[in-house]
Order: sequence, then C-alpha cells, then structure tokens
Amino acid sequence: MSTAVCTTESFSPVSVPARAVAVPPAVRRGAWQIAPGEAMSLKARSASILRVKQGRVWITPDATLRNPSEDLVLAPGESLTVAAGQRIVMEAWDGYGATYSWDNA
Repeated sequence: MSTAVCTTESFSPVSVPARAVAVPPAVRRGAWQIAPGEAMSLKARSASILRVKQGRVWITPDATLRNPSEDLVLAPGESLTVAAGQRIVMEAWDGYGATYSWDNA
C-alpha cells in the first residue's frame, strides 16, 4: 500500500443524516473510511491510485502550471491516479461517507 501524508485533520463538521448505512466488512478490508462531513488533504509520497469502494467522494487536486485544478466526483469502482508530490483535498460527496483504498500506482 502506498503512503500519503494527511495534511488536514478535517474541516468544520456538517450535519449528518439520522440514518447511516453500515459498511460491509468486505468493503472495509484494506480500505479507509471518510465520514460524512469530513474532509482531508492528502499528499502522495509516491505515484498512487485512489480507488473508491463505497459511496462517492469529491476531490479537488492542487492546480499546477500544466494542469489547472478542477473538481472531480468519483463513484464506487472509479479511481484517480495521483502523481508523487501531488496534493488532493477529498470529501465525502453525500451524507453517508465513503470507503476508499490508496495503493501504489
């Protein structure tokens, strides 16, 4: 599994819906969870792949001279390649949170 540096604990909490969906153990194995209303900043130490296992995530990569920043929304089964040294900000898209993996590219 690749490593990333988490540069932000979380942003201000957002209201969480009363009903939460349980994450199946098979999805949790080898994966990380991001709670509803939680956001984090990750910086890849090496080329990595972010894969969404459950839920949807909203991602904003840092802008570079070559690539302007644009927001992305990834659904289960979708992935994003993150270059070594690149930073992304990731947040659960809806009120249910998400499960993702972060592996070497």
